[in-house]
Parts: sequence; structure tokens; C-alpha cells
Amino acid sequence: MKIIDVAEFYSDQGGGVKTYINQKLAAAKRHGHEMIVIAPGRKSGEEERHGGRVIWVKGPRLPFDPRYVILWRQKEVHKILDREKPDVVEGSSAWTGGMFAGRWTGDAVKTFIFHQDPVAVYPQTFLGQLLNLDRVDNIFSFYWSYLRRLSKKFDATIVSGGWLRDRVARFNIKNPVAVPFGINKSFFSPDRRNLELRKNLLNEIGLDEDATLLLTVSRFHPEKRLSTIIDGFKLASQKKPMGLIVYGGGPIKKWIEFKARGVENLKLMGFTSDRSELADIMASSDYFVHGSAAETFGLVVAEAICSGLPVVVPARGGAVDLANPEIAEIYDTGNKKALSDALIRIISRNRDELAKACQNTAENSISTVEQHFENLFTLYQKMVDDKKNN
Repeated sequence: MKIIDVAEFYSDQGGGVKTYINQKLAAAKRHGHEMIVIAPGRKSGEEERHGGRVIWVKGPRLPFDPRYVILWRQKEVHKILDREKPDVVEGSSAWTGGMFAGRWTGDAVKTFIFHQDPVAVYPQTFLGQLLNLDRVDNIFSFYWSYLRRLSKKFDATIVSGGWLRDRVARFNIKNPVAVPFGINKSFFSPDRRNLELRKNLLNEIGLDEDATLLLTVSRFHPEKRLSTIIDGFKLASQKKPMGLIVYGGGPIKKWIEFKARGVENLKLMGFTSDRSELADIMASSDYFVHGSAAETFGLVVAEAICSGLPVVVPARGGAVDLANPEIAEIYDTGNKKALSDALIRIISRNRDELAKACQNTAENSISTVEQHFENLFTLYQKMVDDKKNN
């Protein structure tokens, strides 16, 4: 197949989108497909990358984030699609990437890639406690109406997990299909567990090795609900000896530092770019605590489970797909008392049994990166074949 991704947010200075698309370029090459990315750039041009091609369409810089360029020229995007004659076209955003791909009238399978939920990230984060999450969805019904109209221009809407598939289906988004993300399961492994490292980490937060070591890894952003984690931990730690270490950084760092000030046995460890160090720390902790209800999959939760960590997660968001009762406790989103109770519950369970269940979940319910793309390309091939036969 020839697959073209109209990728509005692909940038050399980007984060998760860049990583995912680079992985997809390489995976397509391995599977014998031709992968092309149409992306906005500071100048027009074409180059080979990771076994595929990137075609840059010149556009203006995004005013509030100069790392990105605006995908602005629909006619140029359509001209490229006409010339390349793809079998599959992906619209990788709900904005111009999706609009330009959706409006193209060529004869190809078209998929709308929905890997972020803006209503969950912003309105539900800021207004959910005041109005409740379902009411916030209703207030933003105009956005869901827009997505519903946009999705009708595609053959399927690709999402990253079952929870998100069910969520968008409630708003009648066209043909949602879950293709769960994958992680490097050989890298994140309980084999990395190091009791000496665990002891040292507990000592850093003023506890001995008999205490429980909780871990959070998160970007410091409102959607991650770190305030709930800190407040819930503070309540729970008054009942049982436990410590919490938090790795990450981000735009609300000062606020999180203020929230954490004076909370005993809690330490903000800062941001680390050393993935090997993080994998060692993850495997050497006891439990993983998650706050975000806006995850479309929950990559860091999957990494924790594959590292052998039982998890405590909110009742909404992609992490719920991973958090089966054998390995997890679930709490009401944003509720510090509910989080505290969930922490006490999971610590009271048999950790050895929980760790064994994590291994079973990792083996049977979490995909590798390679499996994710294999599933995606298999889906696309079936859609292409069905289109040719109908």
C-alpha cells in the first residue's frame, strides 16, 4: 500500500506526534508499504526519512508556539495527493490536517486519526469538579457536532483504545475503530527491579525499606491532576507509612512545588531524559499512581504495568482500559478522598500476587510498538481490499 499521513503537527521540534510518526515511517518500510507524510514546514521541499518520505508544505509559524508551522495551503496538499495517488489517506488532526484530508475527493480509503481528546484535556480538567464531566461534554456539544461532521468525510475514525472508542461512539463519531498503542515491553520489565535502589529512594524521602514506595511519572500540566495525587497521598500517608516520588516537569511546575511543600515523605525528583534510569526506578518502586482522565491510551501506565507495578488510576480516560481489577484500584476522577481510599486498598492487597497479575496483563493485554503498527496496517489492507471489491 501507499499511505499518506496529512500530519498537521509533525515538526522536528515536536514531541509525541513526531516520535509516533517516525516510528510509523520505519514500521511501514519493514512491512513493505510506502509511507509519506505531508507536513507544514518553513519552506517547501521533500526528503527521505526512516524509510519513507516527508513532503513539506510551506506555511507560517504558529504564533503561540514557534516550534510548529501552520498547515495552511489546502490546494497544495490536494495537489500532492493527486500526484501521489495513495491507497490510504490519514487525517491526523481535528483541524486543518483532518479538514484537508477529508475534503480531498480522490479514490482512496480515508481514516480520521483521533489520538487526543481536547474536551477532556481542558474543559473537563478545569470545569469538571464544578459542573461534573458529563455536563461539560454537553456544554461543548458544538465541538462534538463539528467532529461528527468531519468524521463523515472518512471511512473510519482510528482511536488508541476501547475506552476512547466507546466515548466517541456516544457522540455518533463515524465508525470508531480501536488500534491500541504499544510500548517497548522488553525495555520496561520487572527484571530491572533493584531492592538496593528501592531502599535508597525510600531513604531520600525519609523512610526505611519497610515503607511503601509510590511512583508518579507525569508532565506538570493541569490535565494530569497532580494536585489530586498530592492531596490524596497526604491523606493516605497519615494512615499507613508510604512515600511518593514524582518525576516530570512542565508549565505548572511552580504550582506543583507549592502543593508539595511541607508534605512529608514526598519528593519531586525533577525531569529525567534517561529512559534507562526511569525504567529502573519504575521497576524498583511498589505501586504507580496516575491522575489524568484525559489520556487517550495511557502509555506511562502501560510502562508501569510491564515493569511489574500495580496501578491506581482514575475512573475515566485511556488508563482504565489497562486497569483490570487483578492489578489496579480505580477512584473517582479528581477526588482526593477517593484516591486516598484507593491507595489504602491497593497497599492492603498481596503485592506478590498483584505483581504476577501485572506480568500476565503485560503479556496478554498490552501490545508492542511493532504489534500496534502491524494491527494498523492489517486494518488498512482490509479496508483497501474491501473498497476494491465493492
